[in-house]
Amino acid sequence: MVEFPSLSPYWPLLRFLVPLAITNVAIDLGEQALNRGIATVKEDAIEMLASYGLAYSLMKFFTGPMSDFKNVGLVFVNSKRDRRKAVFCMVAAGVIAFVLHILIAYSDLGYYIINKLHHVDESVGYKTRKAFLYLAAFPLLDAMAWIHAGILLKHKYSVIVGSASISDVVAQIVFVAILLHSNLECVEPLLIPILSLYMGALVRFSIVGLGYYCNIHDVIPDSSGLDVGGDATIKKMLSFWWPLALILATQRISRPIVNLFVSRDLKGTTDATEAVAVLTATYPVGHMPYGWLTELRAVYPAFDKNNPSNKMNAGSPVTKTHIKKFTFCCLALSLTLCFVVFWTPRVSEKILVDVISVEYAFAELCVIPLRIFSFFPLPVTVRAHLTGWLMTLKKTFVLAPSSVLRIIVLITSLVVLPYMGVHGATLGVGSLLAGFIGESTMVAIAACYVYRQQKNNEMSNELVVEGEDSAPMSEVCSRTQMDAIEELQEEEEEQE
Repeated sequence: MVEFPSLSPYWPLLRFLVPLAITNVAIDLGEQALNRGIATVKEDAIEMLASYGLAYSLMKFFTGPMSDFKNVGLVFVNSKRDRRKAVFCMVAAGVIAFVLHILIAYSDLGYYIINKLHHVDESVGYKTRKAFLYLAAFPLLDAMAWIHAGILLKHKYSVIVGSASISDVVAQIVFVAILLHSNLECVEPLLIPILSLYMGALVRFSIVGLGYYCNIHDVIPDSSGLDVGGDATIKKMLSFWWPLALILATQRISRPIVNLFVSRDLKGTTDATEAVAVLTATYPVGHMPYGWLTELRAVYPAFDKNNPSNKMNAGSPVTKTHIKKFTFCCLALSLTLCFVVFWTPRVSEKILVDVISVEYAFAELCVIPLRIFSFFPLPVTVRAHLTGWLMTLKKTFVLAPSSVLRIIVLITSLVVLPYMGVHGATLGVGSLLAGFIGESTMVAIAACYVYRQQKNNEMSNELVVEGEDSAPMSEVCSRTQMDAIEELQEEEEEQE
């Protein structure tokens, strides 16, 4: 049997990332299954798809920041006490999201956000607010699953996390198929994807929860020792989490902003409803070949030897150079997938027709937006790699400006591109790409700033060490000189 010693450091990285990549792809497949549940409705399929797309993208704005608590579990949770604090934070956030969902569904605020801002008609607005109400409890369930997923990743149980996500998608597909044969298609078609979404999340939470209790709960101590920095405080967790949450919130709010500007640009016509439906269908398909690259940010915290809470990697052959080369290979693979799938004639149309069950004419409208998605892997890889490094250093606060720049670039593109003749879904996806590039550029600048700070600190520490080393030598020299003088004086006194 031929062995390749040079490849051995990459196997731990591959075993760690593959389940997470499957997780990300599985989420996109789940979205397509939910879209299929609406697209197969006989009447008003495009209107239903647009209504569900608006509600789902708004709901993702609330669940997005909570999913980043996975990284809190990955970096901070070293004991049962740390876990209780993290769970408390998630319960509080879930309750706040629940209340906001109800307010948006029932109050004038929701009517303004959905009907007025998006310029949709009364029927689409009413169905969107109803779907948003049905989704009120989902953020809490999703958050509880993510915090335990982060703890599992810390202990290298990425296979369990991946299995949970695959089971989530399978459950969604199964329940969509079951509910399509029920009378819900006639009574309340919106409940078909929403109930399936809940059942999938429940399955995922059950698997990661059981995985935690069976493999980790009895292993970790009640409280953290000083060797891993002691117990993490809620303040530390929130200080680490809020920049990541802000970034993900801006990423998730990007889709509602895009839907808003695209709809307003077409002035609430049937073309506007069609454009939002195209965006709803293309997001999961376009995201699939590159979305898994986001999981690269978990690699640095899981394998870095300098992380005091990551003692199990002391004997690991993985170095920073291996991580960088592995990241480059992942980027090359993602770019290849994007260009093969989206630029090969008839392939993307066939995916949309066969997987989501849309009409061929509708699928043709999705071709250009999907081709724009081919350029997303580069900024996403840069952002993920550098974010993982900054997470390891617990310097996530420098990432906050990148979210602001993303929104500025996104809105600027949405305003300027229509004057250049770009409209509809192409306008939305093109503006998203511009926002991604702006965000990744700012992350790179922040990483350079931290790297320079590190180098300056290292130089100053070396000077201090040299000063400390030289101080005893000078003291020794001065003492020997004084001793010599005293001895000479004693000899002169004896001679006298």
